[in-house]
Parts: sequence; structure tokens; C-alpha cells
Amino acid sequence: MAIAPHGPSAPAAHLDRLGGELPWSGGAAVVADYMVALCHSQQQAERVKARLAQWLAPRGLAFNQDKTRIVHLGEGFDFLGFNVRRYNNRKLLIKPSKAAVRRLRERLAAETRALRGSNAVAVIATLNPVIRGWAAYYRGVVSTRTFTALDDYMWKLTYKWATWRHANKPKHWITGQYFGKFNKFRDNHWVFGDRDSGTCLVKFSWTHIERHVPVKGASSPDDPALAAYWAERRRRVKPPLDRYTLRLLTKQDARCPLCGDHLLAADQPPQSPSQWERWWLQVTRKAIAASYLTHHRKPGPADGDQTRLVHASCQRALNARQRRNPAIQPATPSRLA
Repeated sequence: MAIAPHGPSAPAAHLDRLGGELPWSGGAAVVADYMVALCHSQQQAERVKARLAQWLAPRGLAFNQDKTRIVHLGEGFDFLGFNVRRYNNRKLLIKPSKAAVRRLRERLAAETRALRGSNAVAVIATLNPVIRGWAAYYRGVVSTRTFTALDDYMWKLTYKWATWRHANKPKHWITGQYFGKFNKFRDNHWVFGDRDSGTCLVKFSWTHIERHVPVKGASSPDDPALAAYWAERRRRVKPPLDRYTLRLLTKQDARCPLCGDHLLAADQPPQSPSQWERWWLQVTRKAIAASYLTHHRKPGPADGDQTRLVHASCQRALNARQRRNPAIQPATPSRLA
């Protein structure tokens, strides 16, 4: 069972603190906008709901009864864009909700229609943060089939965009112009991209599924004694980057070789698709850029040991200094240690 109060009449920050006190099992659940309580039975769910109501009353808070419900886990419920449901009375699975997928498909279609007068670079720059942000948010649950279906949908959208932009061109010309093996690390010849710049549209399925690690016992982020535990949890969360980029980050200790600062801030990870989207925009515009730095006065290959990740701003500043003073040498391994 699940008690699902979708929306208390006051900020849900107070509800978050109840997480360590609620029974947590696979039979029934209490659900709010920012809270779910899983219980063994409907009777236990009703007791938990009453207990929560008593805790909220002295604080001037109350559940929104119109949006509060108790449901069986076999029926399932949506929560923060996820669907939680027990299948065949055995396995409980968490997946992206149908409503969240529908909203995403509508947005991708609207963005693609709005970009009909633009070039492929504009399409890629607009849609990549949306795709990466949504996939990053749902990478911790059962999302493989959803990602694959969304990749198929994106192919249809981009192909339709290309045929609209080149109405007089044959289909084989369109596919040859906009689709190919743009990502050399992926054996996929149907990636949408731009021939001139080499940039490509990422796929949902390129985001690796990373299972969420449950919090130990009743550990609360508000407990000062557990500050180290929560800091370690945040540190162990891998950013949703490709393996090549993650390998470079590990090799560099996630620091920029030009300024020495961290490339990615080790802060609380984003908590929604839109926050992940903003995070991606910040990373792609400010943080990470691949730089093929000089190694012993010889340029390093794009996939060689000399490749490093730097702040895009640091790279621009270095290029500007080199234009003003050609005698300045690019960074060498002694500066990358």
C-alpha cells in the first residue's frame, strides 16, 4: 500500500525530516510531493498517515486531502517523475513515469519544430542539454527501454527536421549529410551530426545506468555527526559523462592543468531534469573542454596520452595570450602533474 499525499499545504522541507522515522518496506506507502512512506499493509499506512498529521498539526501544516491517497503497490503510483510499482506481486521496479516521458516527447517535438529555420549546429546545441539532463536524472532507475524508445523518437524528429529543411533533396542525400558515425567511440552510423564542425546529437542510451545506493539506516543529512558520510556519498557519485572523459578526469584528479582548480564542483548533485540541464549547460560552456596540449614541443593526437580536460575559459585565455605573444608555449607535462 502507498499513502500518497501529493502536496501538503506548507513547504515540504518539514516533511523531509521525517524520512528516518517512517516504516520502510514493500507492502504499502505514504506519498507526498516530496515524501513517500512504504508500509506493510493498508492499516499500517493509515496509522502512518495519522501519525504524520499529528506531527504536522503543531507546526501549522496539514495534508492536502484532495491529493492524498492510499494505493496498493501493485497499482503503483507516480512520484517526482518516477513510477513505483510492484509487478506480479514480486519485484518492485522504479521507472520513468509515462507522464514524464510524454512531457519530454512534447518538448523535444516543440524544440525541433522551432529550429526548422536553423542549422544542425543549433539543433545539437539546443537539444543536447535537454537529452543529457533528462537521462542523468533517470539513470539511477530502470530506464534502459525508455532510453532506447526515446532514441528512436529522436531519430524520427531529426530526420523529419532534415527533410523539411531540404525538401528538394533525395532521402539518400539527407541521410548521408546528417547521419553517420560522428562519435568515434560509438559503433553507430546513424548518429545525427554536423559535417563541418563534427559535433553530434547525443543519445539517451549513451548515459550509463548507475543504480542508486540506498542511505544507511536512518542517516539524516541534518545530522552534523554524519557530515563526512554525506560528503563521501556525494564524492562517490560519478557525473554522467562518457568513459573517456571520466578516465581523463580521474587521471587529472578532476583538476584543470592550467589553473589548478577543480573542473567539477563536488556539491549536492542536481535533483531534477531541469537542474541537470542547467548543470550540463554550465559544464559545456564553462567547465570542460578537451585540449590537445603540447607534449615535448610536439602536438599530441586527439586520443593520445597528451589530451587533457581544461576549463573552457582557461583554454580561451591561453589562446588569447598565445595570439598576443607567440613565444608562449602551451602547457607541458610538467605543468600537468
